[in-house]
Amino acid sequence: MANLSWLFELRGEVKGKSNYILLLLGLFGILLVWLLLTMGENPLVPSGILPKPTKVVSAYGDLLHDNELVRNITTSYALNLGGYIKALLWSLPLGFLVGLFPLFRGSFQHVVNALRYLPLTAVTSLFIVWFGIYTEMKMNFLAFGIFLYLLPTIIQRIDEVEDVYLTTVYTLGASKWQTFRSVYFPAVMSKLSDDIRVLTAISWTYIIVIENIGSEGGLGFLLHGPSARQGRVDKMFALLILIMVIGVVQDRFFKYLDRKIFPHKYQLKENLEDNKQQNLASDTMDFIGNVFGYVFLAIYALLMINEYTGIVDNFQPLHYFFGDRLWVINLVYFLSLSGVMYRLLKRK
Repeated sequence: MANLSWLFELRGEVKGKSNYILLLLGLFGILLVWLLLTMGENPLVPSGILPKPTKVVSAYGDLLHDNELVRNITTSYALNLGGYIKALLWSLPLGFLVGLFPLFRGSFQHVVNALRYLPLTAVTSLFIVWFGIYTEMKMNFLAFGIFLYLLPTIIQRIDEVEDVYLTTVYTLGASKWQTFRSVYFPAVMSKLSDDIRVLTAISWTYIIVIENIGSEGGLGFLLHGPSARQGRVDKMFALLILIMVIGVVQDRFFKYLDRKIFPHKYQLKENLEDNKQQNLASDTMDFIGNVFGYVFLAIYALLMINEYTGIVDNFQPLHYFFGDRLWVINLVYFLSLSGVMYRLLKRK
């Protein structure tokens, strides 16, 4: 029993295989309680409130067959990416202006702080008046919601830049532009990447709210539309679980990108844990990821060429899955391709 005392240490760390074991125990415990509450002909919790796990699993088949689940997933995901891109385009220049220059900080700092208290659901009607009820409105609404959180965060990250780095570049005679390029921008972006990961959960909340408007599809539309009208609680639970899974996968992907773009954030920790030896499992996963990445880029290029040239008649999967949000996926593709080309040229 003494060997397990670490399980009850205050702020104790879970390391190695123990992390996976405890994760499986937690999931098994939740599933067991769920089964106990819904088992039998007269369950403790009625099926109209909490459906059986088997019923939720079978609901995915109905969603695929009756509600074009895959298409609705891609529609929502494109909306999510588009909202992030627009929010970053708005918040980065404004955030650096307000955070770096006293003129803008004195003029707009209090306005920025006040914006955090703006209830987004209250401005939904305004966005409908301005942009209609379709993709443009939904993406701008989502971008605005992310923008409200990102803008003050960027200003805060600028204030957190350590003076030692600024003193060093000033000693070397750096200009304002050089100071921004070599200190402020990399320092802020390396921390902002973690903030963007946290905002993933918030962005999906706004997506589910806004997709209830109009009939363009998406996971929010499925939740509030067909599933609710039919009283299919099992479908609702299936969609909620799916959203959580997508969010976790997206968070893991953002962390992977963060490790690649800002490796210095992890070097000290990895050196201490691995004693400056490369982790074979990590290298293997990187190799597999690179292979799949190159294959994906090649396949997407072929699909995109076909979309705009019509080489294969009546075959436009990209437009089918993403609709008028396809520009977001194309932009992400070209950014990814540019990153790959930059890495290849840098190696040479």
